[in-house]
Amino acid sequence: MTVYDKLHKVMEDRNVEGYVDLIHENAEIIFHKSGNRFDKSEWAAMVAGMMGNPKFVSDSSRCVYENDEILVAHNFMSYPDDTKEAVMLVCMLKDGQIIRMETGATPLG
Repeated sequence: MTVYDKLHKVMEDRNVEGYVDLIHENAEIIFHKSGNRFDKSEWAAMVAGMMGNPKFVSDSSRCVYENDEILVAHNFMSYPDDTKEAVMLVCMLKDGQIIRMETGATPLG
């Protein structure tokens, strides 16, 4: 199973532990829009909050490209504040885990 398939499955199942297991210990997560950076533990806490909220929804997702080193995916997301975004996700992979993740989001009207 690809990293994308695993990521998609844990998101659908709202499986926080499974999601966090896909993140490398030395991972760095970057939000392009804000420039905020998170390590694995900070990101894990955010993911738990997001997945615990039923209004945080991945409306659709597709893998643009994946190999052993990189994953590129595109998602349409809905958020608790009733906003929606198109989100480009780029992940650098190491040993089958995400070592660097960067997102770029475009608000949808």
